[in-house]
Amino acid sequence: MQQTVNLAMDPVTVARWQFGITTVYHFLFVPLTIGTSFLVAGFQTAWYRTGKEQYFRATKFWGRLFLINFALGLVTGIVQEFQFGMNWSEYSRFVGDIFGSPLAIEALLAFFLESTFLGLWIFGWDRLPRGVHLACIWLAAFGTAASAYFILAANSFMQHPVGYEVNALQGRAELTDFWAVITQRTTVITFFHVLTACFLCAGAALVGIACYHLRKQRQPEVFRPALKVGLWALLIAGVGVAVSGDFQGKVMFEQQPMKMASAEALWDTQGPAPFSLFAIGDVEKGRNSVEIEIPRLLSFLAHGNFHDPVTGINQVNVAERAQHGPGDYRPWIPMAYWSFRWMIGFGMVSVLVALFGLWFTRRGRTPEGAWGTWFWRFGLWTLLFPVIGSAWGWIFTETGRQPWIVYSLMFTRSGVSPAVPAGRVLTSLILFTLLYAVLAVVEVKLSVKYIKAGAHDTPPSAVSDTEGGDDRPLAFAY
Repeated sequence: MQQTVNLAMDPVTVARWQFGITTVYHFLFVPLTIGTSFLVAGFQTAWYRTGKEQYFRATKFWGRLFLINFALGLVTGIVQEFQFGMNWSEYSRFVGDIFGSPLAIEALLAFFLESTFLGLWIFGWDRLPRGVHLACIWLAAFGTAASAYFILAANSFMQHPVGYEVNALQGRAELTDFWAVITQRTTVITFFHVLTACFLCAGAALVGIACYHLRKQRQPEVFRPALKVGLWALLIAGVGVAVSGDFQGKVMFEQQPMKMASAEALWDTQGPAPFSLFAIGDVEKGRNSVEIEIPRLLSFLAHGNFHDPVTGINQVNVAERAQHGPGDYRPWIPMAYWSFRWMIGFGMVSVLVALFGLWFTRRGRTPEGAWGTWFWRFGLWTLLFPVIGSAWGWIFTETGRQPWIVYSLMFTRSGVSPAVPAGRVLTSLILFTLLYAVLAVVEVKLSVKYIKAGAHDTPPSAVSDTEGGDDRPLAFAY
């Protein structure tokens, strides 16, 4: 797909770049944090129930990596929220009453839950009763999921605004139904799609790191079970991502027809509509010059049958102009088209790795020979695939909504801070990007250090399930 885009350094463009970079960078850590929190809780539960040392070592090993990602995700998430006031003050003024409500619940309830119990888990080794300590990591894990839910509720309002009315006197939208905001279909379906994607990312991390150690024949008693858990997590989460993505796609075809038509480069209404595998188009002429398609599949993805028509980009654009006034209501088509494919492609490659891995390791076997060499190497790279796919998914979700910051309610150009010049935003963009680069180096070095070190921790002495802490040193804290 070919389309030019205006990259002039006006405040809207620079503010979008800054928020986009922050969001993508932040979301590199979020899915790993959410997914690994539950897997760490699972390993600790296995240690609690069986007393086997390898499960304790796995808990400590994956727990360290979880904490590194949690810390980096926390820092970038705070900066992201600050931008609503710094760069997008008009947006915050107009819909802050609605958008801020789920974010406030996330901060006061969900984040408080996860941070409190995560602190108890970090410093409670050999001090808290084992059952209480185990409950702390489970509560922290559920806290990460709850945080994601409320944040996604806020984002879903931007995709499909509900539960509000516009106060013409005040010139702002006001919340009328908080329950509608947090329970609308867009929120619920998006949450399950994101949650399964988080488990996909976490499973890939287990597979990749386990492949690294098993290829070198290091600590098989720890990393072979981790490989199995990771492969099954990849497979099950991959199915969950596909199923929830199908539901989400049907909802988006209904709520945001321009986004989904752009994702398929469907210029004109067709029924039945084909699914595009590859296309090269001319945006000015509103048509494709090269197309490779699967007949009727898009009709099924949109409507659940193989014959109903799907509205094209040109027709949606005409309808948007009639409803909202003159203008171009198309997003940047190449970005929507290719980000949608990269999202699906990277995710599904991970599922194929899971299928091959489960076959190669069936009945306790170890991959050997040329196939084994291929599997160990490709399995290591698998840890990146779902994270990249998730990042492209968010790029598609946010850029495909343009030119709206709140779909059909507020234009992106209307949400930027009017008193902040482009030069000031550009300065903060450069500084924050450099800071993120430094943090990325720190993240990679810390992660590589602990990954290479492996899982060498030994279990603490038995702690009574009925008596709490003592005066022993905190030998097993992080």
